[in-house]
Amino acid sequence: MPYIPVGKENGTNIDIYYEDHGSGRPVVLIHGWPLSGDSWEKQVPVLLEEGYRVITYDRRGFGRSSRPANGYTYDTFADDLRRVVTTLNLNNATLVGLSMGGGEVARYLGTYGSRHVAQAVFISAIPPFLLKTADNPEGIEGSVFDGIRKAIVDDRPEFLSRFFHDFYNADIFSGKRISEQALRLSWTVAAGASAKGTLDCVTAWETDFRHDLPLIRIPTLVIHGTADRIVPFGASGKRIHEMVEGSRLVTMDEAPHGLNWTHAAELNRALLEFLGSYSSAQKAMKAPVRAT
Repeated sequence: MPYIPVGKENGTNIDIYYEDHGSGRPVVLIHGWPLSGDSWEKQVPVLLEEGYRVITYDRRGFGRSSRPANGYTYDTFADDLRRVVTTLNLNNATLVGLSMGGGEVARYLGTYGSRHVAQAVFISAIPPFLLKTADNPEGIEGSVFDGIRKAIVDDRPEFLSRFFHDFYNADIFSGKRISEQALRLSWTVAAGASAKGTLDCVTAWETDFRHDLPLIRIPTLVIHGTADRIVPFGASGKRIHEMVEGSRLVTMDEAPHGLNWTHAAELNRALLEFLGSYSSAQKAMKAPVRAT
């Protein structure tokens, strides 16, 4: 299986598992917590059919990647992403981050710039700053994160069952836009992740990305559901759009946090339209200028 080494722990490699399919302009899909790159199964075939090279990878501690005891910070996550981009020699790539994956996109671009990146996409993403503070009144009370950490420590499997209920708004969409079997699949993937990594990532959610977002100077798409119970639109998607100059905002009415499954068709249309806008712009730039 394909792995990229990103460090060592006690003499053992820390490896990131990735999949790289297709050809054409690269699209890197960065998954949400506590899932893996497999969570993009409703997007990968569509992107491949449209002629894109599609890269998914599992965040450290999740999926088939190594499960170190440390390194669950956004500086480290962004460096892991950098190694994926450089090892695979990606250029003119589109970085697509869902939920926690949006943090990688923001920190990567804020730290390493856009030399290899042509577009950015934030879906149900956690930036700019989820934690409520004196200078961030739109954030979420710290007690909420404390409660999540306690619930994970007390009974992680039980917490995950409740979490995915709200991740997909199962009380509304179960049996309609998501099956009971798909909910169980998400639980199974999440339950197999590193318990330490699952816990430590909750603290990473409190990262402040307000200095990263204004540094993004490439075409950016922000997609968020209006019924997101995990990362409320007003605390996140709305503010990302306001902080990234020239960004496009697509709100999906009544869509939950995990809209890449429940609203896959709508999301795929928005994503393909945005990806196509880059190709159209490149063709316009290369078109010959007629003398008048």
